[in-house]
Amino acid sequence: AITAWSEFGHKGQIAYGDDIVIAVVDGGFDPKHNDLINNMWINKGEIAGNNIDDDGNGYVDDVNGWDIESNTGEIQMDSHGTHVAGIMGAQGDNGINGVGINWNVKIMYVSAGWGLGDTATTMSAYGYILKQKQIWLESDGKRGANVVAINSSFGIDRADCNTSE
Repeated sequence: AITAWSEFGHKGQIAYGDDIVIAVVDGGFDPKHNDLINNMWINKGEIAGNNIDDDGNGYVDDVNGWDIESNTGEIQMDSHGTHVAGIMGAQGDNGINGVGINWNVKIMYVSAGWGLGDTATTMSAYGYILKQKQIWLESDGKRGANVVAINSSFGIDRADCNTSE
């Protein structure tokens, strides 16, 4: 049973220590940001940089998430995505910069670049997230990601997802 986060005092974890994962679908992120680096989701089944799909999920080297446009685990730098991730999960109580709403949440980065407004890119981004959640459920939390929320900043000029692409 899930109990309110504040009862555990972890500000981002549920009972039994399962990580809460929030997926951020945006143009990219700064994975080296001081307030975000400790809260990055890590795909424990992947070995970074070996060009092998170690966990067999269909994505090669998806250690912290996936870049839809480049079809790699390399996340592009983007200040907007960094800002959004910071609001959602900048580490608290570390004496650096600011703090997010969830101090210890894990952030899964899904970079969709500037193609975020078209249907194909959006569906690919959500497909990656869904697959990680399915793996987590099927493995009793041993693999994949316990994704409980997704943020997608489409913006007014990209709010229409009815393209034929």
